[in-house]
Amino acid sequence: MKVKGLRWIIIGLICLATVINYIDRSALGIMWPSISEDVGMTKSDYALILNIFMVAYAVGQSVSGRMFDKIGTRMGFVISITVWGIATILHSAARNLLTFSVFRALLGLGEAGNWPGAVKSNAEWFPLKERAMAQGIFNSGAALGSVVAPPLIAILWAAFGWKMTFILVGVLGLLWVIPWILINKALPAKHPWITEEEKQHILGESEEKETTEPSQSLSMSQILSHRASWAVLVSRFFVEPIWWLFVGWMPIYLADQYGFNVKEIGFFAWVPYVGAALGSLSGGYYAGEQMRKGATVDKARKRTISIGGLIMFLGLVATVLFADTALVFVIIVAFVLYGFQFVISNIQTIPSDLFQGPSVGSLAGLGGTVGVFSVIIMNFLVPVISAYSYVPIFLMIAAFVPLGVGSIYWLAKEIKPIK
Repeated sequence: MKVKGLRWIIIGLICLATVINYIDRSALGIMWPSISEDVGMTKSDYALILNIFMVAYAVGQSVSGRMFDKIGTRMGFVISITVWGIATILHSAARNLLTFSVFRALLGLGEAGNWPGAVKSNAEWFPLKERAMAQGIFNSGAALGSVVAPPLIAILWAAFGWKMTFILVGVLGLLWVIPWILINKALPAKHPWITEEEKQHILGESEEKETTEPSQSLSMSQILSHRASWAVLVSRFFVEPIWWLFVGWMPIYLADQYGFNVKEIGFFAWVPYVGAALGSLSGGYYAGEQMRKGATVDKARKRTISIGGLIMFLGLVATVLFADTALVFVIIVAFVLYGFQFVISNIQTIPSDLFQGPSVGSLAGLGGTVGVFSVIIMNFLVPVISAYSYVPIFLMIAAFVPLGVGSIYWLAKEIKPIK
């Protein structure tokens, strides 16, 4: 049996895994008004639980990056999604700060593998000019999951309560493993279902031939000896908190500022992620089009990152100046997250622009770890600052945008393969 466009099916499955990933991680924040009332926890408890998740997520990014390099993307995804699916189900048994923290840490360890795994899989299954588009499709899963999660979780919560909701959404990940194992049988060079035409399309570029014979993995010190590697790390340190502020805190913001309950959060909180989904696809498409028109990888990446950065910056300033109602706020945030995804799909692709084979997952994983540590700092600051006002928080992350974009230009003088 031969399947046309097999690479698009593979990235489609990874996109679906990312949708499930975001449904699972969003459930706690969306249901927090009900959970906190039920078990008697505070916003400070929520911040601590978030940061325990982020610490585990940071560790998981680097560990899973190496894991994917060692055992491959096929089994790497099986392990990651099985761990996070079980962790989500266990949330139903949580009763206090300790148990929520333990299960949230397990969730972070599992969910972290999704990102370095996707970057590595895209490097294996897509030629250079299609990678940003593939990364955009994958990243759109984060946005689509965030679109689906608020209404889905609100409906499940209303019908079954928060405990059964965790069980139901956790099972989704375990079910995903079945088609992944059946379809993703091998790398393109040896997959029995791939057409000869698609195999040549993927492996035809010289820099892709390592997919037939895995190259030796560089040590982390060797990877970091290159200045361009630091562009990935520094840019993610400044850019990641923008996404996570809204993923982790927007439901709480809507409850604090507008007195929303779980149903009302479910009605409003999905809107910004429509912008994020469009940004994921647009950022990947725009960079790919620039390359097809003759732009170098360096120019295409930097041009795309600059445009998305400008959209993010203006949107974050607008949240302070113009967001006087909940509807206006979520519409402005849709533009912010559009810009974020326009940018991040290209930043996350840079490891595969610089390195080949096993080193891609390692740099991608370390980049995720570094980004998460800045999010941890932000999560400690938010409950303290928001006791007075959310305005300084929005201004702080607005200032992060030029720092993140500027680090790409300063540290990566030219984005090209490192020999």
